[in-house]
Amino acid sequence: MADEEEMDMAAAMAADEDGEMDMAAAMAADDDEMDMAAAMAADDGEMDMAAAMGGDPEPEPEAPAGASINEAASGQATRVLNQDEIDSLLGFDMDGDGSGEKSGIKAIINSALVNYERLPMLEVVFDRLVRMMTTSLRNFTSDNVEVSLDNITSIRFGDYLNSIPLPAILSVFRAEEWDNYGLIMVDSSLIYSIVDVLLGGRRGTAAMRIEGRPYTTIERNLVERMVSVILTDMCAAFEPLSPVNFTQERVETNPRFATIARPANAAILIKLRIDMEDRGGRLELLLPYATLEPVRELLLQMFMGEKFGRDSIWENHLATELWATEVEIQAVLDEQEMPLNEILSLEVGDTVMLNASPTSPVVLRCGGIGMVSGKMGRSGQNIAVKVDKTLRQLG
Repeated sequence: MADEEEMDMAAAMAADEDGEMDMAAAMAADDDEMDMAAAMAADDGEMDMAAAMGGDPEPEPEAPAGASINEAASGQATRVLNQDEIDSLLGFDMDGDGSGEKSGIKAIINSALVNYERLPMLEVVFDRLVRMMTTSLRNFTSDNVEVSLDNITSIRFGDYLNSIPLPAILSVFRAEEWDNYGLIMVDSSLIYSIVDVLLGGRRGTAAMRIEGRPYTTIERNLVERMVSVILTDMCAAFEPLSPVNFTQERVETNPRFATIARPANAAILIKLRIDMEDRGGRLELLLPYATLEPVRELLLQMFMGEKFGRDSIWENHLATELWATEVEIQAVLDEQEMPLNEILSLEVGDTVMLNASPTSPVVLRCGGIGMVSGKMGRSGQNIAVKVDKTLRQLG
């Protein structure tokens, strides 16, 4: 009986232990479920928070135009370029007449053009032309005329033809000594002003734009006379630099008939403004670089009559020092040509026969070049050479 009671107690204890183990396992399972539930709840909380803050996720906004890539990628605050900054970047001059320096992309595009500043003397010549034209046009029109030089620029010939404001008169002239051509453009307002002044028109009338009809014979003849006066002044302006004669070839009203160079050729454009009190207009001179090529070296000068590398003070000093320089002179009595094998076989005591005699001429050489020749003799205790032929006579 005692044995059976001990067995029942052991079974009960085992059952208790198994029950405790089952309870521990159940509690562990409950803990795992609680952890999973907590994780899911945390995910739901994040989703709820995201929904509360912004609703459904949207794609990232694109960076505005003009913002840098780094700013757009980093999401920082960006700055949009205004119109003035965009114009400066592209090189557009909205409020000017194109006379300012070009910058930006436009400067890169125009960098292939030859800059007229490489010919500094050209600006001096046209400043002289402006002064002469002011006087000659005053005498031509009997009116108060003011001529001003707007700017000097480089341009492609084809671009200039496309930019001519029509209607206009184009005068083709020829530089005879340079064997090439140039172009003078007279705009409509200047044509009307010249005709009005020469035919006695009243002052104070606004310049009229001639449109819808060709120029009359009187208008063409008066403009031709004015162009002849201008070409005469151009001859005088270039006279100190290089004598040249400009002659008028023909007058055209269609730019295509005034083609004097290839469209891609570079040319120099000189814009002049002619004012006659309350009347006036523009006059433009176009000279292709091929026309100026014969006098290009002269146009490269910084001032009239400049000679690169010339300095009269230094030249005089150099000449004085040269006269005082000592040089070594060699008196050559005779020369003998011998084969190389004979020269190599010479030994001490051998004699070389020369064809010189006491009356043979002696050549004095400096640096291997014969300078003078003469007869050998004696002067006191020294051997002397009496010169009878100079370097020019030796040649």
